Amino acid sequence: MLAKQTPLSKQMLSKLLQTSSSKPKQLKKIHALVLTSGLSVKNSLLTQLLENLILIGDMCYARQVFDEMHKPRVFLWNTLFKGYVKHKLPFESVVLYQKMRDLDVRPDEFTYPFVVKAISQLGVWPCGFTFHAHVVKHGFETLGIVATELVMMYMKFGELSSAQFLFESMQGKDLVAWNAFIAVCVQTGNSALALEYYYKMCADAVQFDSFTVVSMLSACGQLGSLEIGKEVYDRARKEGIDCNVIVENARLDMYLKCGSTEDARFLFEEMEQRNVVSWSTMIVGYAMNGDSDEALALFNMMQREGIRPNYVTFLGVLSACSHAGLVDEGKRYFSIMARSNDKNLEPRKEHYACMVDLLGRSGLLEEAYEFIKKMPMEPDAGIWGALLGACAVHRETKLGQEVADLLVETAPDIGAYQVLLSNIYAAAGKWDCVDKVRSKMRKLGTKKVTAYSSVEFEGKIHFFNRGDKSHPQTKAIYEKLEEILKKIRNMGYVPQTGSVFHDVETEEKESSLSHHSEKLAIAFGLINGRAGDPIRVMKNLRTCEDCHVFAKFVSRLTSRDIIMRDKNRFHHFRNGVCSCREFW
Repeated sequence: MLAKQTPLSKQMLSKLLQTSSSKPKQLKKIHALVLTSGLSVKNSLLTQLLENLILIGDMCYARQVFDEMHKPRVFLWNTLFKGYVKHKLPFESVVLYQKMRDLDVRPDEFTYPFVVKAISQLGVWPCGFTFHAHVVKHGFETLGIVATELVMMYMKFGELSSAQFLFESMQGKDLVAWNAFIAVCVQTGNSALALEYYYKMCADAVQFDSFTVVSMLSACGQLGSLEIGKEVYDRARKEGIDCNVIVENARLDMYLKCGSTEDARFLFEEMEQRNVVSWSTMIVGYAMNGDSDEALALFNMMQREGIRPNYVTFLGVLSACSHAGLVDEGKRYFSIMARSNDKNLEPRKEHYACMVDLLGRSGLLEEAYEFIKKMPMEPDAGIWGALLGACAVHRETKLGQEVADLLVETAPDIGAYQVLLSNIYAAAGKWDCVDKVRSKMRKLGTKKVTAYSSVEFEGKIHFFNRGDKSHPQTKAIYEKLEEILKKIRNMGYVPQTGSVFHDVETEEKESSLSHHSEKLAIAFGLINGRAGDPIRVMKNLRTCEDCHVFAKFVSRLTSRDIIMRDKNRFHHFRNGVCSCREFW
């Protein structure tokens, strides 16, 4: 006689779900058991199954399980929303919200933060504006967690004034709200605003924590504000905030982005705890500062100490090779990545862009083009942009035109590439082609990014545009600039008029060059800085050839180090010589 099979109980199935939480096939078998045992009406079992499926990322099957549930509570809707956000499936989240509305299921205060995050991921601004109206309609706009997510959404959509208004309107802002706002300011490139709100936070006597410190150090790194970065860190130490390895890594990054490699190396050597992020930050930082030898030496040291590199480490190594024109070494390191069985070392688009930059800057434009065509993935704007940049350096108009046409298809809204093509034509004296590109830009509504430079003095960031006369010290700045120009002309400085991409007379070109934002920032630094202190200038775009020559002469004339960071890298000028060795 066959023994009777013991019927499965809810407890037994629950235990099975606990032991199989990370096994996809097992979870599906248990789901079948739940259905055949007649226990599927028990939402608690399906809830457990749903949570496990979300944990392993099987959102398609998770949705199937959710749809089987009998009148799921709001908590379960929120669980699915959370899963969609976690696994970057924003469209599915928006569709689920619409279904929620169709079924008259009332959202709660935990629903909206997830859906707002999903809309931010989706990147469709009208959808975000409409959803904000839903939040207001249901009366959740004033809740801290909901308002915080709305503020972050507005920031990510570039609606700065709306984000600020909403943040200022929030009642009883807690540390989480302040940290979120400051962090998203930094993430969206609004570091000056992050700095402003950090001071407001301090004025409101809100006690900050290590998350605040990390965001502020990142903001100071973006702005090149070494003094303020040091001030933030010192205050954190005085107030007993845990300056863990994450904070120390952010501090390392800040030093390097401010061009202070000596401070960074001293900190690195003194750190009690170092991880792969610490090593990678140093290697990337040395590469950015033009010290490729030190970057590669540190990478070798890292390997000797048994620290396993990751994709960021190799990005720094390839960048170091690119900035120094080390083609063979760059190819060797890229080959190591490509042959590795480690998924974490598999070359990404950033690594391909680095290789294109290395080949292109070294004059191997055709090889760089062939390298792109053989890529196992579709090249993006960053990769084509690297090749176009190399075409600009080597004044290669034919290939530049071909690459620019591809970029119009890939990234039609990025005006920098059209400007670059226009400059290539201008450098070659093809003014009719320049006019065509600029006409095309006007038709597409493409805007040119305004160049600016900044310099820090006594804890304040001073910004300058070309020909800027809005600064309180304008008169003194222009007088100092004229004085410097006169002296360096006697030393042999000749304006590099090839840097002016307009069809005008030489005299007008020289006049245009003399008031570039970098020159104004340097003049300001000479007036206000202490003798012997370096002048740190941050430029949002690539510095021009004339400003590069100008800075070399000024460093020799004044015996002052000039540290200039442009969009691509640092230039350390000392006694008339630049760290880039004229390879930039």
